[in-house]
Amino acid sequence: MAVVVIGAGQAGLAAAFHLRRLGYAPGRDVVVLDAAERPGGAWQFRWPTLTYGKVHGMHALPGMELTGADPGRPSSEVVGEYFAAYEETFGLAVRRPVRVRAVREDGGGRLRVETSEGVWSARAVVSATGTWERPFWPRVPGQESFRGRQLHTAGYPGPRSPAFEGKRVVVVGGGTSAVQHLLEVSEVAAGTLWVTRREPVFREGPFAEDQGRAAVALVEDRVRRGLPPRSVVSVTGLPLTDEMRRAREKGVLVRQPMFDRVEPDGVAWADGRRAAADTLLWATGFRPALGHLAPLGLREPGGGIRMDGTRVVADPRVHLVGYGPSASTVGANRAGRSAALDVRRLLEGAAAEGASTGGTSTHGAGGPVGDSTTELGAAAYEHRAGRSPVSMAAADSAPR
Repeated sequence: MAVVVIGAGQAGLAAAFHLRRLGYAPGRDVVVLDAAERPGGAWQFRWPTLTYGKVHGMHALPGMELTGADPGRPSSEVVGEYFAAYEETFGLAVRRPVRVRAVREDGGGRLRVETSEGVWSARAVVSATGTWERPFWPRVPGQESFRGRQLHTAGYPGPRSPAFEGKRVVVVGGGTSAVQHLLEVSEVAAGTLWVTRREPVFREGPFAEDQGRAAVALVEDRVRRGLPPRSVVSVTGLPLTDEMRRAREKGVLVRQPMFDRVEPDGVAWADGRRAAADTLLWATGFRPALGHLAPLGLREPGGGIRMDGTRVVADPRVHLVGYGPSASTVGANRAGRSAALDVRRLLEGAAAEGASTGGTSTHGAGGPVGDSTTELGAAAYEHRAGRSPVSMAAADSAPR
């Protein structure tokens, strides 16, 4: 096997698409492994009240537009159907559920990918595992003493839950999800309190292109230096919507500084203030799920993985997509293409070296093959069998 792609979310599917366009045949030269039981990436686990119309900045996958989606449908359903149609349209042959346990050296310049379903040996690995499986829970003194419920965004059930209805709820976190949770929960809770470590920055109006480039550059600088990445959202600020303005006027969207300890029946600050609570909702984000790469020893002293584009500096056979500056749908698409091109250069370089020394091809059995279907234009994809890509997945809607 030439390439193993780990993860079939936005970034993994984009990488698989571009590898296929470059001539690497799914199932023969490239295998895509996904831990989930069905298509949809992390989107399939989102809460039901996150409808498609509320999704911020969702970009279609390369080669197949997402059109006609009902904004009132849960994004988990819409995107899941879209990803399923995408995998089928391009014949990406995703294997699931397959959980990758470790990637380690395999000799002969290859990498050994150990999974729940066996072992693959590859010349290159594209890791697109995202963050959903690593929710970040801050450690706060007294946290274990709390007698109420504690939930994370990863397990948020939506506002119509016994955890929130008629309860006093503290929402912790300054990101988009925290605000969405706060606005929803405030409609059913007895009371809400919003706390963040830093003062939130609200952004008026659309995000200008030069601002976007500057934000991405800040994140890129950290990963180039081997520091843990910050999310792009953390440096762009929160878009101030009409709903948020109304919440601010009602006193819901009023931030308090982070509390210093948790008590059995609430939270407390060092200055003596206290707030009673029945539920703590931690909307404190996620961390990259990269434990499977630990055997390769890729982390730098600064705690992150030093990157050059999508390529890991310490081991150019490994690419991370959906990591750092590419942790957005548009960033994931670009990273998928970049990784595919870099992987081709790696494999062609190894093949040339092997040829000059009388070695064997790096592509495995038969090498990459041309496939005329990979050169079809987007219009051909969208009108295959006289249907749109969305109608292939569901006749009445369009996906994630």
